[in-house]
Amino acid sequence: MADHGVPHFHNDSGAPAIRIGAKEFMCVGALPPLDHPHIFIDMGKDDEVVCPYCSTLYKYDASLHGEETVPPGCAYDVAQAA
Repeated sequence: MADHGVPHFHNDSGAPAIRIGAKEFMCVGALPPLDHPHIFIDMGKDDEVVCPYCSTLYKYDASLHGEETVPPGCAYDVAQAA
């Protein structure tokens, strides 16, 4: 997992769904300055969840690790943004 602890994901491309390898993560919506409040999402027992702000559908994929996403490039680098 990333060195900042909780992976952050965005949907700047407007993908209908994003597969991720984490069940606990932060959604930022689009990339800044068009982002929404960065919210913590926990899928719990479910394998998919919809962000209440941007309606991105996140699907858990156990074959992915850390900040890997399908489609690629949906991980948000918090350290680089700071």
